[in-house]
Amino acid sequence: MSDEKKSCCGTEAGEPTVTRSAAPIWIIVVTLVLLFTGGLFLDSHGGWFDRNVYAPYHSRDQLETFQPRSGAAAALARGKGVYEAVCGICHGSDGAGKPGQAPALAASEWVIAKGVNRLAHIPLAGVAGPIQVGGKEWNLNMAAMGAALSDEDLAAVLSYVRSSWGNKAEPVTADEVKKIRAEIGKSPQPYGAAQLKAMPE
Repeated sequence: MSDEKKSCCGTEAGEPTVTRSAAPIWIIVVTLVLLFTGGLFLDSHGGWFDRNVYAPYHSRDQLETFQPRSGAAAALARGKGVYEAVCGICHGSDGAGKPGQAPALAASEWVIAKGVNRLAHIPLAGVAGPIQVGGKEWNLNMAAMGAALSDEDLAAVLSYVRSSWGNKAEPVTADEVKKIRAEIGKSPQPYGAAQLKAMPE
């Protein structure tokens, strides 16, 4: 009887035993493939990993350029773009000017004047001869860099200059630029400092 129990159940007492067996390798491979595929799916389709939201942008400034703007913010963004393309080469992207090349626009009495008449005449007609800017004398000629710009673009540039780098002055409108352009005419001559000062602000 004891021999029968031993052969049938594996022990003399008749208790079953637990033996280790290796999991089939294909189950491990399939599990890893499923986990990898699931991770790729979440990476591609999960909103918090969406490359269209995060990947293309390398800085906050770069992201800002793609944000929709309207009203005054749109005009200032437009003015900044035109300024950097046309004016910033000489006056600097920070408005600090460049020695021997162009005076500073930051804290310039010509920029932050109460009115915009004198300021608008400068890019529309140009400046020739010595002129005092910020207590320093400059004796360089400036071409009519704003003559080729539209009224809207020049107004946006002047508004940007009047509100940047610590400047706090009222914006310039396209109608003001249009009126001054009509006064100057089609063949403007550069102004001297005395002529500019003789104009009302």
